[in-house]
Amino acid sequence: MSATPPPAPPADLAADHALLVAATREAGARALADFGAAVEQWQKSPGQPVSSTDLAVNALLKARLMVARPDYAWLSEEDADERPEARAGGRRVWVVDPIDGTRAFLKGRREFAISVALVENGEPVAGAVFNPATDEMFEALAPGPARRNGVIVTASAARELAGARLGVSRTEMRRADWPGTLAEMVAEPISSVAYKLALVAAGRFDATVTLWPKNEWDAAAGDLLVRAAGGRITDATGAAIAYDRPNPRIATIVAAGAGLHGPLLARLAGRGTGGG
Repeated sequence: MSATPPPAPPADLAADHALLVAATREAGARALADFGAAVEQWQKSPGQPVSSTDLAVNALLKARLMVARPDYAWLSEEDADERPEARAGGRRVWVVDPIDGTRAFLKGRREFAISVALVENGEPVAGAVFNPATDEMFEALAPGPARRNGVIVTASAARELAGARLGVSRTEMRRADWPGTLAEMVAEPISSVAYKLALVAAGRFDATVTLWPKNEWDAAAGDLLVRAAGGRITDATGAAIAYDRPNPRIATIVAAGAGLHGPLLARLAGRGTGGG
């Protein structure tokens, strides 16, 4: 007997998803126009670069999304979260990273992405991660499927850590406390958290791990992609990641195909989480 297909999403959510994907693609084109050029840049804080392109992409996304949905809330890396009490628990909130992987963008590495999610009741329900430098659009509408450039993708079926492909940031790999217990995995450095999660959803990475704090805008769209592709994503304790909270920090992220996620959590159990 064939499986019963999932119910169709509400029409308004499908419309939100179409709006989100179109805005993300337009934002990617804006970022790509500056890619490889000398753009104004500065440090928001030590080790945290930002550029005029980040702000331009943020403004474009805010105009496209908030003008179309003025009753939705907004959370972006490039805007001060001045009223988290008004945002948290809201019906729907756009969660945006205009350029995830700004350092890679500024260095001319094709490892950055525009990440946009729509969160409802603490969970991403629509999302897109677009790498304009590689022309890869990953998107999903809950409960799935996930797609890359319109083609359905699925997470890896790997079950063994040995030889599994692990996406990890260069910064984390350089740290003295990076988990040596993952040494049998094949680590590949990629700058953007969102892009790494999208590559897990597409099965090009078997897993990605970060044991240092990130933010909701880094992970929200990628979280949906991984789950929509049949993978699993949690924190390092195995707990689901909640979104639209007053404090948007995420302590740790572990994402993998369904068969590898459990062994990966077991290997990480008992280790410190690096950033708390």
